[in-house]
Amino acid sequence: RKEGSHTTQLSSPPSLPFRTEMVNTEIPNNHTLSPLSLSGTPLLTINRDATIDLDSTNAFEGPEKLLEVWFSAGPQSLPEASATGGLKMVPSEVWKDMLDLVNCKVLSIVESEEVDAYLLSESSMFVFPHKLILKTCGTTTLLSGLPKILEIAALVAKFPHAQADAAQGQPTAAAPYRVFYSRKNFLFPDRQRGPHRSWRNEVNSLDRLFVGGSAYMIGKMNGEHWYLYLTEPNTMLTPPATPEREQPIKVLDLPESKLTAKRCCMEGEGQDETLELLMTDLEPENAKQFYLDHASAVAEGKYFQQAREARIDAQKHLGSINDMDEAGILEHNKPSNDWKLCNDSVDVFSNTSDEDSLFASGDELTFPQELTTEGHALGTVVSDSSGLSAVYPAARYPDARIDAYLFTPCGFSANGVIPSPATGGSTHYFTVHVTPEPHCSYASFETNVPASQTGRETADVIQQVVGIFKPGRFSVTLFEAKDPADDDIGLAKKKGSKLEVIEGYRRVDRIVHDLEGYELVFKYYERYDWEGGAPRLGEVVF
Repeated sequence: RKEGSHTTQLSSPPSLPFRTEMVNTEIPNNHTLSPLSLSGTPLLTINRDATIDLDSTNAFEGPEKLLEVWFSAGPQSLPEASATGGLKMVPSEVWKDMLDLVNCKVLSIVESEEVDAYLLSESSMFVFPHKLILKTCGTTTLLSGLPKILEIAALVAKFPHAQADAAQGQPTAAAPYRVFYSRKNFLFPDRQRGPHRSWRNEVNSLDRLFVGGSAYMIGKMNGEHWYLYLTEPNTMLTPPATPEREQPIKVLDLPESKLTAKRCCMEGEGQDETLELLMTDLEPENAKQFYLDHASAVAEGKYFQQAREARIDAQKHLGSINDMDEAGILEHNKPSNDWKLCNDSVDVFSNTSDEDSLFASGDELTFPQELTTEGHALGTVVSDSSGLSAVYPAARYPDARIDAYLFTPCGFSANGVIPSPATGGSTHYFTVHVTPEPHCSYASFETNVPASQTGRETADVIQQVVGIFKPGRFSVTLFEAKDPADDDIGLAKKKGSKLEVIEGYRRVDRIVHDLEGYELVFKYYERYDWEGGAPRLGEVVF
């Protein structure tokens, strides 16, 4: 959420199905979406040193740059010569070196058998055996890390690659299966660095690496829009002798387009589905929940309320709290949401105080310091109080894990690792990032949890997320692998037709686009009572 932090080295956890070694044991053990007592639950590593001096006081570029690099069509189709586990076997220290080029640091890691979720000082990274997803905000230089990603995939993960040729200026690089790069229009483009000063520069940077990439601007040139660059399956690297080319930008401004065509569904991509909400102009009063002072006050009120209720309950059942065995203070009838008040696990999401701070002299309760400063403790409080933890509830996803962080003086980031409740199902993710300041307010929500797994319509998920943030306007992108059985009317288009009605909002723009192996639905909405004026375009595109 803020550049300029520093990190120290973390030891690499052992290679276990669910890694258990942690740098800091003060983790949210009993958060409703992270029951670590359950077998197979993803575990968390926290890098405390990387959080020093994080600050989000100044205007911040919330809209993220999003890169997705696939090295095979799926985790079951890794090349024979590749390392067992593919990208997931790459040590975290190697990824940190790459992230230095991007200008962001690792705050914490949730590690599971199928995906490792990195919470960054500027957004998130997800590492699967066959692909890497990197999402960064602010003035990070994401594309500067792409050559390093290709090199790591070649040298460490052992994917097929071209050998370095110093004489021709050719680095060692694995040839990816597919590459996707996208972002919303920037609010402060003049502050960007490296290849991110303009979309044309970003396209040129990608074209220098890959053959046959396609660049699109989706939406209104004089309104809200979204940029996309993608390569075809079995992407080829650009030979070093290839002259620099300028890829023309394809502009799609077809609000009522019925573009569809039958395509072959790519192997391993059939279940690939990504929903992204990009929200701006957050309702100011509602956005206060993502400020540290507000979150701390919420935590304090709930902490003392639950403490009083627990003590009253203990007195009612045991006669007097002073007669209780010190080893089990208030363990009996603890609050239903697992904010434990007992000396072996004082827990406002269990990364707060220890037992010595539970009662001061005179039986006065001491408010944990961790709930007054930025970090994972208050991040977990906000995740629950805002309703984000209920998007994929524990009742349906008992092994899910949320890793959340609240910044100073405001700003919020969270990663969720969501194992399928079905035996043998895949593990998915969601990620949320919030910049609540009124002059640059922005929130994003992204997930690849299939709608078929949630048992809800995509529109219902959107309605729930929009209700949490209350944006003045927002864009939706639904990117989904195509199924040949859908014939002329693809699944994404069918879903897109169900997104017409989002309560409290009017749909302003709608685009359906057919891509190689995928369908894309783009929609833009404005709140009925919103009076904020024309969209802030930021960069000039014509």
